[in-house]
Amino acid sequence: MKLSQGKIGRNYKVLHADLPEQLEKRMEALGMTEGTCIGILHLKRGGTMVITIRGTRFAVGKGISQNIEVEEMSV
Repeated sequence: MKLSQGKIGRNYKVLHADLPEQLEKRMEALGMTEGTCIGILHLKRGGTMVITIRGTRFAVGKGISQNIEVEEMSV
């Protein structure tokens, strides 16, 4: 599933990110690599979401979250 389809309060594992090379490198520098756990904290109307990666909060737009393939992690 795509990260944009995720629900608040759930955790997801990154499987693959299909982003432009420069953006993908930036996301990797922020800690989002394959296998990383992402938590969704908040969803906004325009599709922007606030996520946590390794304890740090980030806001990502719908254009980014639609291109990140994730799977839900069981608790």
